[in-house]
This record gives sequence, C-alpha cells and structure tokens, in this order.
Amino acid sequence: MTNERISEWLADLHDHLAATAERPVATDANRWLGEAEAVAADVATGEPPASVVAKRVEQVRELLSHVDGTGDPDADEHVAAARDRAERILRTVERDD
Repeated sequence: MTNERISEWLADLHDHLAATAERPVATDANRWLGEAEAVAADVATGEPPASVVAKRVEQVRELLSHVDGTGDPDADEHVAAARDRAERILRTVERDD
C-alpha cells in the first residue's frame, strides 16, 4: 500500500470525525468524538512516520470504542465510516511493518 493511499485514508478518517461536529450528537458521544477528531488531525496532513500513524489511529479506535451511538443517524454513519477507516489503516500499517 502506498503512502499516498494511507494519507488519503487518514484525511478521510479526520473528515468523518470532523463531520460529526456539525451534527446534533449526544453530549457523551460528542466528548469522545471531539477528542478522536483532535487525535486524527495530528496525522491527517504531512507525512508522519508509520509508528506515529499506528499509535494515533489506535488512540482514535480506542476513543471511538466509547461511542455506542450519537443520537443522530448521519453522525452514526460517519462514526461507522471512521471506525472502518481506522481498522483499514491499522491493518495496512501493521502489515507493512
């Protein structure tokens, strides 16, 4: 997998999380999503080393594990997409190690 592809996925991950900030989500979920978005922003641009990508995306995955639902169907779709993207990134980074 190319670095360009992972960079696209990292940007997608961040974009999905940022989109939840524009939705009317439950307060509890909002706290976790905001933190996940901030962590994802750390690796959404530039060319961070694979070890940093793995660490930050693992943190995002952990934060998202606390979100059972947002109370908004559109936000729930973004959370599901972010989870999928995080898993894909981690599988690729771990495989390329």
